Parts: sequence; structure tokens; C-alpha cells
Amino acid sequence: SIYANASTDNYNAAGVAAEKMFEVIGDKIKAASAARPVKIVVMNQDASGESLLSRGRGFRDRMVELVVSRAGLAKSDIKVMGNPAYIASDSPTTGNKVMIEMVVPASASASDSMAASTAVLNRVKEQNILGIFCSNEATVKGLLAATNDGSALPQQYPGLIVIGYDAGAGQKNAVRNGYFLGSITQDPFQIGYKAVELAVKAYKGEPVSDVDTGAKFYNADNMDDAD
Repeated sequence: SIYANASTDNYNAAGVAAEKMFEVIGDKIKAASAARPVKIVVMNQDASGESLLSRGRGFRDRMVELVVSRAGLAKSDIKVMGNPAYIASDSPTTGNKVMIEMVVPASASASDSMAASTAVLNRVKEQNILGIFCSNEATVKGLLAATNDGSALPQQYPGLIVIGYDAGAGQKNAVRNGYFLGSITQDPFQIGYKAVELAVKAYKGEPVSDVDTGAKFYNADNMDDAD
């Protein structure tokens, strides 16, 4: 019954988030050692939805690539850990220098998302957590709820880099104020436009296939640009 989808390429979009985060924390990753390991946390609302799985895996895979290609470390230095749905058969799981932890709250509820965020924040100093990627609006809201709408991030966790996904009002406020490095936005206009375009083509009997509607990284510098 479904001829085609107009949707974001979530895997690649989350990969952009990994690239933006690495630009800031890359030097600290290069300096990682077994005696002083570093950690990056990926917050995912659940372990079943295609979009969230793709985002978590896309960030994970791109970060692994960047650690190897730009930080001068080996894949064997990396450990992907946490929720098993986000650990692939080819993911490195035995390293002791760079940890990529995939976190999924107990449920998709706001309270559980906040609790999971609080638990991660409580480990920032002890585990040398350099960055957190929140892969959707729900996990962003959980982190914001745990940090007084983000204002506590620069005060209590200086140097911690946070990148979100989507564009809710609270999230945009966190980006504008510099609490978040930035976020990934989908293109809802194109999602709607291309869906109609695909439907008309399918109605006419023309061949159709899935369309990537695009995504972009926004920060305080470009978030008011028209595109």
C-alpha cells in the first residue's frame, strides 16, 4: 500500500552531528589513553523505531570513522557500549581509550528521559564525558528538564558539548543561548511537498521511489537564515 516515502535520511543526518561534535572535541579524543579514557554519550528515546535506530547508528558509525581517520587511534581503541540494539556486529567493543555509550531510557516518558539524562550528567566528570548527542525532541526535552532548560550546562558542566535533533522551541532557545553547540533540523516543508509530488506520480502510474528530503545543522550563527 505504500509506494514510496518522503523522509529524512536519518543515518546520514546524525552523521553530520558526529562531524560537528568531533570538530570541537577532536583534540581531546586524540589525547585519550587507557589511563585517561574519554566518553561520548548518545541518547535515544527507544530501541525500536527506524528513525531513532538510524540516527543512533549513524552517529555511532561516523564517530568511529572520525576517531580512526582524524584522531590517529585504532578501531581497537574504541568501545561501543550500552543498549544492544545500537551495537552492530562490526562495532568495536573492546577498546579502552574512547567509549561511545548508547543510552535508552526505561521508557519514552518525559520523566524517564529526564532521569536518564540526570544519570548521564552525574557521570560527566567521573567518566570524562566530552559530548552528548540527543537523537530526537524527546531526549532533548529530557536533558533540558535536567538542566534548567539548558542554563545549567555551561555552569555545572563546562566544556560539555551537546548537539540535539529537531527544532522544538526549548531546543532552539538552548541553541540560541549557546547551551547547545547546535542541532540537526529536518525539512518538514520538503517532506510535505515531496509526499504530494510522489502521490501524484503514483496516481498517474509513473514510477516512484523513496526521496531523501534533506537535513541541516543549525547553530546560533545560522539558525535565522531563511534556508
